[in-house]
Amino acid sequence: CAHLQLACQTELKPYYTSKLWCCGIALLGLGEVGNFIAYGFAPIAIVAPLGCVSVIGSALISVFFLKKTMKTADILGGTLTATGTYLLVTFAPNVPQELTARQIQNYLVSWPFLVYSILEIIIFCILLYFYKRKAVKHIVVLLMMVALLASVTVIAVKAVSSMITLSVKGKMQLTYSIFYIMVILLASSCAFQVKFLNQAMRLYEATAIVPINFVFFTTSAILSGVIFYREFQSAALLSVFMFLFGCLLSFLGVFIIARNKKEEHLQIPFIDCGHIPGHKLTGKIQPDSHSSCYGTLNKEDDLGKSQG
Repeated sequence: CAHLQLACQTELKPYYTSKLWCCGIALLGLGEVGNFIAYGFAPIAIVAPLGCVSVIGSALISVFFLKKTMKTADILGGTLTATGTYLLVTFAPNVPQELTARQIQNYLVSWPFLVYSILEIIIFCILLYFYKRKAVKHIVVLLMMVALLASVTVIAVKAVSSMITLSVKGKMQLTYSIFYIMVILLASSCAFQVKFLNQAMRLYEATAIVPINFVFFTTSAILSGVIFYREFQSAALLSVFMFLFGCLLSFLGVFIIARNKKEEHLQIPFIDCGHIPGHKLTGKIQPDSHSSCYGTLNKEDDLGKSQG
């Protein structure tokens, strides 16, 4: 809304001078703080997939504030996402969430996580090699690197949030070195995520990035919770199946909603050749783009000129 208001004004002003923009950034920051705190009270397998709720919220808010039209695809996608969210919350693992610094240290040196970390590092290095050396900027390569970094982020953010929560309750955890290690991992992984995600946003449309990034991020976050925090260790097979089915419905709903939002391109002003003063348009200036002679004169015109 702030950007649209500024675009309609005759005098151009920086966006950060808008009170509406500052209010939006404050609300965005408040939401991220709530998301951070949630990791201290709930499993990663619940918090990460619930990001799909923001997609439904964005679709609804755009109708009221940006005057967008609610389409059938939006309703279908929202219904699928809401159904998947219900299954996620219902069949999510029920595990203790009070994680001490010593427990996190034990998880950090467990052999399943060490194997998982080595595989992640190898895959990330291969992708980084193609990105840097071979200049491969494919959307899957970029968003896979974002997802691999996101797995580190969710592990670190849950550890930091859990230790802060326990410290507030009176069980001091901030004196352990693992707390500061996790803070460093959190900050560095977030910074590199922003770098690669920004690169993807510059090269591809948001309608492609939103669903792919959501699927990759959620999958990597759930894997991190399963391997590092062992969230599905004692879960029943039916619960695991229904949880994965809920994830699938949420993925499908987000994909439908995001693909329905087409990018709006500004119309570039041009002068119609038929309305240039003192000139009359008598033939085609630019042939049809689907013809074989696109970008050149028609063969009939060339033949006529050669005969003349």
